[in-house]
Amino acid sequence: MTQPLILASTSPYKKMLLERLQLEFSCRSPQVDETPHNGEHPSAMAQRLAEQKALAVATKFPNALVIGADQVADLNGKTLGKPGNHQRAVAQLRAQSGQKMKFHCAISVVQQLSNGKILKQTRVNTTEVQFRTLNQQQIDNYLHSDQPYDCAGSFKVEALGISLFSSVNSNDPSSLIGLPLIDLCSILADYGVDIH
Repeated sequence: MTQPLILASTSPYKKMLLERLQLEFSCRSPQVDETPHNGEHPSAMAQRLAEQKALAVATKFPNALVIGADQVADLNGKTLGKPGNHQRAVAQLRAQSGQKMKFHCAISVVQQLSNGKILKQTRVNTTEVQFRTLNQQQIDNYLHSDQPYDCAGSFKVEALGISLFSSVNSNDPSSLIGLPLIDLCSILADYGVDIH
C-alpha cells in the first residue's frame, strides 16, 4: 500500500476493530459537529457524518485513504445519540426495553488526490437488535458495570451489553461495535489495498 491509511476517529473501539485487519494506519480527530439535522432519518445521518468525518481529514492529507465511520441508533425512526451521562443512559435503555432497534453504521473511504479530485465510497450497514425487557435494577447494574456513556444507544456490545439483547440480526458483527469491517475490506479492495 503506497498511500497512507488514516482513521478519522479517536475512538478506541474503532481503532481496535481496524487493528484486526493488520494494516498500518494512524488516527486523526475529524472535529465534526454531530448534531442531527431537522427531519433527518437516522441512516441518512450516519451516512452524512461518516462522509463528513472522512472528508474533514482527507482535505488535510492529500492522497491518503481516510476512513470515516458513524453509528446512529434508531428507535422507530427516532435518533438516539451518545447519552453522555447516567440519567440519559437510563432513559435510553428504558425506551429500548422490549423493543426492536436498528443501528445504522456508515463507513466512508475518501481520498483527495493531489489535483484536488475527491474519490469517495460510502456504505451503510444496518443491524437489528431485539432488547430483552429490562427492569430498573438490571439497567442500573448494567450501566454501573459498563458505563457506556460514550456509546450510541447506551451499551457496549463487545462487553456486558450483549446481555441486554434477546437477538441480533446482522450480516457484519463488527458493524454493531462501530466499524463494519466486511464493507471496509470490500471498499479498500476497490482502492487497491490488499488485506492478507
